[in-house]
Amino acid sequence: MPRVRRRAVQGLFLVLSLAVTACGSGGSKSPAAPGQNGAPVIRVLMLTATAGFRHDSIATARQVMASLAASSGAFTVTATEDLSAISEQNLAAYDVVFFALTSGELPFTDLQKASLMKFVSGGGGFMGAHSATDTLYNWADYGHLVGAYFKEHPWTQHATVIVENGSHPATQNLGASFSLTEEFYTFRESPRSAAQILLRLDAASVGSSGDYPLAWVHGVGAGRSYYNALGHFSSTWNDPRFQQQLVGAIRWTGE
Repeated sequence: MPRVRRRAVQGLFLVLSLAVTACGSGGSKSPAAPGQNGAPVIRVLMLTATAGFRHDSIATARQVMASLAASSGAFTVTATEDLSAISEQNLAAYDVVFFALTSGELPFTDLQKASLMKFVSGGGGFMGAHSATDTLYNWADYGHLVGAYFKEHPWTQHATVIVENGSHPATQNLGASFSLTEEFYTFRESPRSAAQILLRLDAASVGSSGDYPLAWVHGVGAGRSYYNALGHFSSTWNDPRFQQQLVGAIRWTGE
């Protein structure tokens, strides 16, 4: 649903006090302030908490997101490692939740888990980067939300990424392919049957064969989910091609 329609419907449910039963916490989100061209500025909550491996690139990721928010004017970002930020009341102030380089079994309560799922299924956006798939293995609903769980990273090298869908806002103007040095993930299950694949690894570029999706999108109730497996290195976060994908994904998930 386009942003105007989705937020208009959410506002109607709020007025009717039917938000919880009709469309979840997305219906009780507070309105965003207008930005460029009168379009609402998308409000992003960026979580970088870890309970497992901690990436050195987290600090860079937070800096890059703040810079992109300022330069694009399309969104604001609040970065935190405080798990209490995932609550129904707090999520009402955001349009997108971004799990960036999270890891391990983050100790969310059942109420927090329900609040996150309610937020997305009710019209909110979810984004995950890199080790967001190495997070919360014991919570099946999160696995469905992010699209797959990490299996291994057999290739850390310079390789080619194929742009499988160049028409999505996150991949427009990337061309047919691009190359970079990354820690390339494989996954326990293929997301292809349940998601729209945006990027995949050129297996030949790492001396292998097979299908290795790297970025994808799918719907979750009235909400949207985006995941990108890139982002291990600070150099990736500083890469304009990766930054372009993030801004496009924010615009898409935040509609």
